[in-house]
Amino acid sequence: MPRPSTNLDRLPPYPLAHIPAKKRELLKRGVDVIDLGAGDADLAPPAAAVEALATAARDPAFGRYGFGLGHVPFREAISAWMQRRFGQRFDPLSEIVPLIGSKEGIAHLAFGYLQPGDVAIVPEPGYMAYAGGTLLSGAEVYSYALRPRTNFLVDLDDVPPDILERTRVLFLNYPNNPTAAIAPVDYLTDIVRRCRERNILLVYDNAYSEMAFDGYVPPSIFEIEGARDIAIEFHSLSKTYNMTGWRCGWAAANKAICGTLTRIKSFVDTGAYMGIQSAGVAAIESWESFLPGNLAVFKERRDAAVAAFREAGFACESPRATMYLWIPLPDGVPSAGFAERLMEEQGVIVLPGSAFGSGGEGFFRVSFITSPDRLREAARRAGGIG
Repeated sequence: MPRPSTNLDRLPPYPLAHIPAKKRELLKRGVDVIDLGAGDADLAPPAAAVEALATAARDPAFGRYGFGLGHVPFREAISAWMQRRFGQRFDPLSEIVPLIGSKEGIAHLAFGYLQPGDVAIVPEPGYMAYAGGTLLSGAEVYSYALRPRTNFLVDLDDVPPDILERTRVLFLNYPNNPTAAIAPVDYLTDIVRRCRERNILLVYDNAYSEMAFDGYVPPSIFEIEGARDIAIEFHSLSKTYNMTGWRCGWAAANKAICGTLTRIKSFVDTGAYMGIQSAGVAAIESWESFLPGNLAVFKERRDAAVAAFREAGFACESPRATMYLWIPLPDGVPSAGFAERLMEEQGVIVLPGSAFGSGGEGFFRVSFITSPDRLREAARRAGGIG
């Protein structure tokens, strides 16, 4: 039997890998399953995106290789939106990289900037693609525990000097998955300054930039002076437009950083289906008309979930962004055991904090991705476990 690479052995278990099979088993047993695990809402994408995809599917030209260039109108729509939303101009051909979902771009980027001996600072709990790309590149992960003490922000003063000296990449994600934390502008300003001083690539995952409530407007990292020198920002259609399975996103950065990611991708894929990119144009162009109604649905769900979990006995903050509640467990209650019991005994799927790394222990994540009634029922069942 051929032996896999030792880098493969370094990968931790993926938190959602076993959920589909377990859910199928529960349903087969007749269990009423409420799945609040993945950030995967049960809502429809913009009608214009569906129509654009249907039209493209009937055109053979869209079924050919897109390569790195892809569907140029998609690049142009992204550039126009970045200008409109954040006041930041990016050249559509040299400063935008279309992606097969932001996840693959985030993971692949590590291959262009990390090698054995290098360090990437990875927030924990956090999106596993950060650690995955780092480990597969042969570099070292320095896991930074996101805790209430720092408002779930990465504080570089906590990182040992010898680690910071070897750090080549810093991953940040605000609004944050899974904690729902947001980053103040003064914090981002300081991070950009320090990354510039140390020549650290700042990988800013902004997948939840459009999923915010109560008047909060998440910024782009590029709204911070100097960020263009050292940052790359990732966006996705998944959450904003309910298009998780469509796998469509992009990265924005200066020409040199985009060039590195583009070169890596030229060896690992031949671009997203251009019909999906055409649908992406339609989605982005529907931003102003589609987003308010979609956010209103999520706000209703957020409010219902917060009230229900509080009533069930959990301490629960009302997040200003994302589609998640990050709920603390009583002292001494292991998150994996709690989530397993909740799934097996009550048919409710949530993610234990430990699934996002040891820094997430003591919490569990709820995705408010279903109707208020189902969220209330899930909270009622969870209260019987907690």
